[in-house]
Amino acid sequence: MTEPDVFYILGNKVRRDLLSHLTCTECYFSFLSSKVSVSSTAVAKHLKIMEREGILKSYEREGPFIGPARKYYNISIAKTYVVTITPNMFWYRGLDLTDNLESQEEPETLGEMILAFRSLSEELDRVLKTLQTIEGQRNRLMGLIKDRYMREIGDMTQLAILHHILLNGKATVEELSDRLNLKEREVLAKIRELDRFVPLRIKENTITIDEEKLKAKLGGEDHAGED
Repeated sequence: MTEPDVFYILGNKVRRDLLSHLTCTECYFSFLSSKVSVSSTAVAKHLKIMEREGILKSYEREGPFIGPARKYYNISIAKTYVVTITPNMFWYRGLDLTDNLESQEEPETLGEMILAFRSLSEELDRVLKTLQTIEGQRNRLMGLIKDRYMREIGDMTQLAILHHILLNGKATVEELSDRLNLKEREVLAKIRELDRFVPLRIKENTITIDEEKLKAKLGGEDHAGED
């Protein structure tokens, strides 16, 4: 299954509300319809979209009373999405959620579970504050890189390649060809030009920054003062 278009899903308030209800309790169609301020036809459409994107899955189950089976929905993914949008950066990443605390003792009582959840929420707040600081610094540096590159080299296509590699860690010739709307041979020519100013490594059609050569180009400043 392809990666769900989570930003398309979350771009609609009704779908966000439906997802919120689905995380709280097991939900069947008529229950969900009663919790949002749109028609049941619209609810069915939103649920179908989310099921098509792989966000939800549905199943039928007999109710406690005589009558037709009810159609239930639940969320079928477990991911965290991180996204940054600034004048200098746009990147996002989906992180699969896995339980890496299996070695720790599980809380047994409801009260212990609540306290453990609150403790993790506080830890998450600390992580987010660290992320905020890091992304602020990266945004400032990216702005400086863009300004310096355009003043000293002045090639927008080279800068676009560098910008993409910095944000994603690597890039393929095919990706850059699609992104820049250039032929692959034109992209390779621009990569060779960029390599004159920022050392690059090309391996199996994948381009990365050659940090060792970059440090050597800077005169080994990282080792200044050593014997």
